[in-house]
Amino acid sequence: MNSTVINDQRIHTLKEFYVLMDKTRNLRTHIVKDFLNKRQIEPNRIESLKNALLSLVNIPMEKGKRVLFLNDSKKIPVDLAYEITELKKDIFYLENGEKKFIEYLEDFHSGFRDQVTNSVKQLKGLNFNCFITDRDGTINNYCGRFRSSVQSIYNSIFLVRFAAKRTVSPVIITSAPLKDFGVMDVSINPEKSVIYAASKGREFIDFKGKRRTYPIDKQKQNQLDNLNKKLLSLVKDPVFEKFSLIGSGFQRKFGQTTIARQDISGSIPEDESYNFLNKIKTVVSDLDPENQNFRIEDTGLDIEIILTIEDSQSGLKDFDKGDAVKFLDEKLRLGMTNGPHLICGDTYSDIPMLKTAKGKTDDTWAIFVTKDHKLAGKVRNVCSNSIIVTEPDILITILNFLSKV
Repeated sequence: MNSTVINDQRIHTLKEFYVLMDKTRNLRTHIVKDFLNKRQIEPNRIESLKNALLSLVNIPMEKGKRVLFLNDSKKIPVDLAYEITELKKDIFYLENGEKKFIEYLEDFHSGFRDQVTNSVKQLKGLNFNCFITDRDGTINNYCGRFRSSVQSIYNSIFLVRFAAKRTVSPVIITSAPLKDFGVMDVSINPEKSVIYAASKGREFIDFKGKRRTYPIDKQKQNQLDNLNKKLLSLVKDPVFEKFSLIGSGFQRKFGQTTIARQDISGSIPEDESYNFLNKIKTVVSDLDPENQNFRIEDTGLDIEIILTIEDSQSGLKDFDKGDAVKFLDEKLRLGMTNGPHLICGDTYSDIPMLKTAKGKTDDTWAIFVTKDHKLAGKVRNVCSNSIIVTEPDILITILNFLSKV
């Protein structure tokens, strides 16, 4: 049986939904490979994308959201805006070509053309030593669930073109795990086209395909293992099970753990979300009453529980993306004292990697995706060569145009 063929099907359960999204990843991976190798895309593959889209669109709706079953009786509402919209974009891109697709994107995003044109004008002619970027919300549109946030075909093509033609070392740093289930399970970029640095950069796959990790003290790892056991037991409780199913879900990473307390659709009542945050804080405090091993970072959507590291200046601190950049520079010999570099992010947690890059050379540029004026101001204070855009699609289109000029 052809593993890239997807038939129109009725999706009833969350498990069936994830199986379908895994199939779209496999299909998209093959399409990207053919596209970049200038091979004609088989019509049945585009038809399979359409079948996947139809299968999602036909999931029944209640109160404005599609509904899937967790088991025989328990329903769960799901916002499938990302999955449906990205499939529509991919189909349009493959059927209509790139020029019309760019015009199509303009209809999605206010100020699209001006932001792309002005940014390309500023960056035209630059070849970057390091391109270091966050994933979700930066180069990838936000999805209601990490597990189904399969990268789009157009997104991969735009990104890989830029990485190949305008960068020496392209690196994606994400808070998600590396694999099983992690960033590599939702990405469709060809092998060795980018470096994946996961768990906030504590683990990465180099261009030789080798996994490498940041050293963790054995006692701290034991504490994290104990924490994960307690959290796993917690989310098996029917009262708290929903938090493992929304947004980022429950992710056991290398050196940290993430558990969702809310998603971008606001599926959980605010008081319930805050109560769960306090519950997690209590679990962590019981294990680490003197705050020696863990730091908690609350994004408003996710609770990040991060193992501390020793810092020569500030003592114990949580591992951040600035530490990741230093680690990757050392292990991959990125030569970050030599610019120019391009750093991309979308949240305050991405600023440390910009600060670290800027500390290594003033020849550093930044593109941040945000509508938050305070964050934009902070980015500009760190790096004068900063560009602010409002959508991941705008950033990825800028990169695509830069690969051609």
